[in-house]
Amino acid sequence: MTDQLAPRAQRFTGRRVVVTGAAGGLGRVVAELFRAEGATVVATDVVAADGVVACDLSDDAARDAFVADALAELGGLDVLCNVAGIQKFAEVGTITADLLRKHFDVNALAPIMLAQACADALVESKGNVVSVASISAVMGQPYNAPYCSSKAALLLGMRALAVELGTKGVRVNCVSPGGIATPMVEAAAAGLPADANWDLVARSTSVIPGFMPPADVAEALLYLASDAAASVTGANLVVDRGVVW
Repeated sequence: MTDQLAPRAQRFTGRRVVVTGAAGGLGRVVAELFRAEGATVVATDVVAADGVVACDLSDDAARDAFVADALAELGGLDVLCNVAGIQKFAEVGTITADLLRKHFDVNALAPIMLAQACADALVESKGNVVSVASISAVMGQPYNAPYCSSKAALLLGMRALAVELGTKGVRVNCVSPGGIATPMVEAAAAGLPADANWDLVARSTSVIPGFMPPADVAEALLYLASDAAASVTGANLVVDRGVVW
């Protein structure tokens, strides 16, 4: 994608960035845009890809090793961008403890623990954390209890870190997207049960129809990571094409 980008402002020249969930979808676009604006990026995902280090962020030892390697490679850190996430729809009768744990491990625990592991480096650079929450964090959605609850935990966890780390010069913000045209979102939608109550699902609609291109959300993430948002912390920037319930 980078080769196809129009010339961009070099807001991140000399900045060191970590992006999770970067093998595809939104994370890949985010990593490419950071690089296009001059950043040095270490990218990770659960599977390896071109320019992407494999790491299961729900594995404590693997996550800690990744952070240590990334900080050593970059020589510090200016931006931690938490994009990695999972979503699987499930009727209430089919929700298992394992399904809930997996959602919380990837969507909430990993971003918070990554922020903890990177905190000293971010304090030194007066850097920032940007995480992908979701409109699902602030609105109930049918068949989506594991995802909704884990993203709500992420959102409030990041706001708590914003209060704590703000005294040390570190900003912490979230972007909450609506539906994005990515493989994860498309797979989640395809996984709805055959007898799903589509009237309930359809109640969550957007003023501007259709799924968003990942770049629309990526631009919001880069704004919050940039100096243009120097006075923004503890925020939740909603990018959802005007979802109504």
